[in-house]
Amino acid sequence: MRKTGSAGVVRVIGQEADRATRLLHRAREARLAGERSSLAPRAEIDASWERVVRSGMDPEQSPQSELLQAEEIEHRRHTTVLGEVMPLLRAGLASIADAAQQIMVVTDMEGRVLWRQGNSGVLHRAHDICLAEGAAWAEGATGTNAIGTALAARAPIQVHSAEHFIRALHNWTCAAAPVRDPRDGRLVGIVDISGPASTFHPATLALVDSVARLAEGEIRTRHLVAIERLRAVAAPILCRIGGRALAVDTHGWLAAVTGMPPVDRLPLPKSLEAGRVWLPSLGMCRVEPLPGGWLVQVSDGTAEGAPRRAVLDLSRPRALAVHLVGPLGTSTQRLSPRHAELLYALAVHREGRSASELAQDIFGDATRTVTVRAEISRLRRHLAEVLAHRPYRFGDGVEVEVVHPEHPADLLPHSKAPVVRGRGGGRHRPDRGRRAGRGPGRWAGR
Repeated sequence: MRKTGSAGVVRVIGQEADRATRLLHRAREARLAGERSSLAPRAEIDASWERVVRSGMDPEQSPQSELLQAEEIEHRRHTTVLGEVMPLLRAGLASIADAAQQIMVVTDMEGRVLWRQGNSGVLHRAHDICLAEGAAWAEGATGTNAIGTALAARAPIQVHSAEHFIRALHNWTCAAAPVRDPRDGRLVGIVDISGPASTFHPATLALVDSVARLAEGEIRTRHLVAIERLRAVAAPILCRIGGRALAVDTHGWLAAVTGMPPVDRLPLPKSLEAGRVWLPSLGMCRVEPLPGGWLVQVSDGTAEGAPRRAVLDLSRPRALAVHLVGPLGTSTQRLSPRHAELLYALAVHREGRSASELAQDIFGDATRTVTVRAEISRLRRHLAEVLAHRPYRFGDGVEVEVVHPEHPADLLPHSKAPVVRGRGGGRHRPDRGRRAGRGPGRWAGR
């Protein structure tokens, strides 16, 4: 599929919609035939066509997909924050869609349809293109379409007639906008209006995007109300507690604090249970459930329960990891190649390294301290309990073990870091007296 040269961009606008649609058909046919054309779709549609063609999708295929089971649809409805704002979406879009002979469609972050509502005639026609509850409308399943392309581009988009990649959708028009959870910025789903191509209106996208932003505002408001409710519960408890403590919601957002500076959000592990827990930003804590959140009491003896050993597993280039071993058990953090290089350098130099020394170790350029500091900062978000600074090093009392691959040449094989390559292309080993496993199975058997 060749790109056009100095092509004219085809846009569907107002009174020119019919003519533009005809031009889109011509541009699409030329593109699929690999012919040079003086016409091209909008940049976002062109990019989508490129993605879909690279996937090997047949433009003549049916938009049919295997539907989710009713139980799975209900499960997804109850586990997405979109369920909380459906009354607002219905009030803001469904009635307008009905009057405009269109339908409102709401999907989850995978592009699976969870809700539909609107004109009964259009709902019936939507079954012909599998625009049904439980259907898959990501680009990988149904080609260029407003739902899937909004997911792929993470931006609002309107797709009309021949802008759809699959020919069976050319009689449809749709406009969609992503909805993000303001608590963490994560995309949670798509709001869409779809209907026959004859119902196209250029203002539809602005309407859908405005309602999506209203939905995000509603989620934010509900979150603030929940935080206030949690604060009312936690405040009397914190007044009776000595020492450092804070109350956070299930996402880690702060509701109340005592004995320590406030933070906006406390990073929490994905699975958190009541009891003694090591939190990287606070150390050893006691966690107790509260209605809508957690009470976190910071232990005075923060060394208690802290990791005693760090096992840097470099035995498999595609599964680089560091295992932290302590009285509370073992936790594992996967590593990028760059972070593996940095930890290896610190394992080699247990006395510690300055930013410029690490820059020399990793890049062979002592001036690249800004990059080193940024990467170490990212590492410390997850490994603060074993990493110290000034200089950068593994903390005092932390035993460090490096698990090497069976063959020395397989140690971070794509790395160009001087600390890994060593002089003459060789490979460094950690300082003498530090433990280092030499076989890939050493950690698993410990």
